[in-house]
Amino acid sequence: MEVELWIGLPVVAAVATGILAWFVMQSRMEVKLAEARERIAADKGAIQAEREAMEAQLQTAMRAAQERAHREALDAFLGEMKVEQRHYTRENRRLANPRKSLVLQERMYFRNIPLSDWIEHEITVDDDADLERLIQDMTVFERPVVSIANGQRPMKALA
Repeated sequence: MEVELWIGLPVVAAVATGILAWFVMQSRMEVKLAEARERIAADKGAIQAEREAMEAQLQTAMRAAQERAHREALDAFLGEMKVEQRHYTRENRRLANPRKSLVLQERMYFRNIPLSDWIEHEITVDDDADLERLIQDMTVFERPVVSIANGQRPMKALA
């Protein structure tokens, strides 16, 4: 029996050592697996945050591009707006009070389409008045005007 004990004891010790080593290795593998899962979760979070940041940048860029396109379209539209202007003098000869007045008419155009009816201004003038200065001061629109009287030459309108 003593011989069997001396033979069985090392076998039991070897099996116990093997089981203990297996538990230790299993624990180490679980720790390494948890660390790997943690790294994967951190990487997934970083990728998700980067994706959201890129989507936000894309939305901002798209919004800026739309605003720029709208602004350019409006600028192009306003660039094709023009003001047509004509003027003449009118003399009202009444019995005791002959009166001379300057009549200025303006209307807005988009390309060749009139957008407004003629807007007419009438001001009484003296014989020595500077008519060109009066015409420029009386204009309604603050855009370069095309004057019918001056052969379609643009003039800067002052308001």
